[in-house]
Amino acid sequence: MVKSYRILLILGVVFFLFVLLNSNAKAWSGSYHLGQEWVKIWLNPDGTIDLFYNISITLDSGDNINSVLVGQPTHDFTMGSAIDQYSNSLSMSDASSGSDYKVRVNLASPLTAGHTVWFTLTTNVGNMIYNDTQNAGNLGMKFIPCWWPDASVQDLRVLIVLPEGVTLQDVRTSVNWNNTSNEAGLLGIYWERQNLSPNQNYTFGVSFPKKYMPNYTPSPTPYQPPSSVNFLQLWPLLLVGLIIIILVVVVFVVRKAPYLLPTMSMETLGIRHGLTAVEASYLLEMKPTMIVTEILYSLLKKRAVWVEATKPSIKLKVMPNFQRKVTAREANLRYYEIDFLGAIKPDGTVDEERLAKAVMTLTDNVEEKMRGYCRRDTIDYYKSVVAKAWQQVEQAGTPELASNAYDEQLLWLLLDPTVRTRTQTVFRDRVFEPNPMWLWYWYGYQHYYPHPTYLPNIETPVQAAKPPAIPGADFANNIATSLEQTANNIVVNVEKFANTIVSAPPSARASHEPVHHNATCVCACHACACACACVSCACACAGGGVG
Repeated sequence: MVKSYRILLILGVVFFLFVLLNSNAKAWSGSYHLGQEWVKIWLNPDGTIDLFYNISITLDSGDNINSVLVGQPTHDFTMGSAIDQYSNSLSMSDASSGSDYKVRVNLASPLTAGHTVWFTLTTNVGNMIYNDTQNAGNLGMKFIPCWWPDASVQDLRVLIVLPEGVTLQDVRTSVNWNNTSNEAGLLGIYWERQNLSPNQNYTFGVSFPKKYMPNYTPSPTPYQPPSSVNFLQLWPLLLVGLIIIILVVVVFVVRKAPYLLPTMSMETLGIRHGLTAVEASYLLEMKPTMIVTEILYSLLKKRAVWVEATKPSIKLKVMPNFQRKVTAREANLRYYEIDFLGAIKPDGTVDEERLAKAVMTLTDNVEEKMRGYCRRDTIDYYKSVVAKAWQQVEQAGTPELASNAYDEQLLWLLLDPTVRTRTQTVFRDRVFEPNPMWLWYWYGYQHYYPHPTYLPNIETPVQAAKPPAIPGADFANNIATSLEQTANNIVVNVEKFANTIVSAPPSARASHEPVHHNATCVCACHACACACACVSCACACAGGGVG
């Protein structure tokens, strides 16, 4: 009887181990669905791909979800970062086993029934781009977004960003694409699918001429994962290990079982709040000289600088309270304002190289702040901030209130390309009442307005008498003229300045650290066209689950 019991126990342990190792989803009890699975892939010059993976999972019922296993297409992957919707940096580990390549992402807190978690994962994957045997002279890549045996996917989006120089005429795809996009000057091919059933998957592939990756030599044959291990052949060894540790770790393993699959994607943390008007100017694609103009007006508003001359380029005077080095907190200055002040030479001219570096620091900071967030939705949000700023000015009851509202919202209003006409409309039947403290106004009034009749004491404007009001149309022309000419005169060589800020193309990397940390949202679209071909190349795929 005892012997039979032991045999049954051993068989039961073997069965449990087999099920645990070969069907992780079975270790978890409950139901869930994916609201979105968005994937963005960059094809890098060194033959790797960067995957920015974004997914949202809603736990409908059942056990809590503590961690996510994100499947990777090949063994040759490097982890980047994982961030959830609350900007928590999530810990990760390599959870690969045999030919099952995964990254374990530990959630900041357990996901409970009725709630949703959003997070992004950035990885870099090698062995993905190969010779396209059916399109001579081409390279290609196939990618299968992870599928879910036990869950539906409401919204699947895939965007593949091609190497520099590839045009739409060069591209062949495995299935008709839904749309194309411009991703920082690179061509992106976009697909979308809705309402995927459990275990349903799609294959997306691209093919393009080798000349666009001149320094990359693909492996002669596509990557093939090793054959699956036959666990039944190894059961004696597995039993020994299991019997020793089963009482200690069974509960832990069951509750910590993996839960996700591979891909990378678009930003799904939603809108990035908290950017300043100057930072938003970069997102709204203002020219570098206009971004610098925004910083200058920001400093004028804080009475940190004064413009003493405007031609051939602007000559600045740092106000007494800001002439010594101060911390940003001490002077109530932003990092880009500190950098701007640091670019002012003793003679008042601007060090254009340092000014360019200041703009690049700003753009890098904004890109870092945008990691994991939806660029499209964020841009729309800040456009709405500009619209609300105008509403505050328009709804002001008196000229004085309207003028004060204009001063308070100035930096946001300057982001509107129609600022001149909009200002004319707002003040059509009003006068503008400037305040002696508004150095941004007196700067423009002094240097760009013909025949000024009033100038405040710049050193101590608070002691100046109240200046006269001016017609709204004159004020609109004044502010627009000062903006335009400042943008043109803030540096001597505008073209050289702008070119300095343009990022250099990425160089070949010795490591596989992901270089892309942000993505524009995958946008829904209706245009459908395609140059179709059967792309014969590497295929990346994996399934997912929860635990």
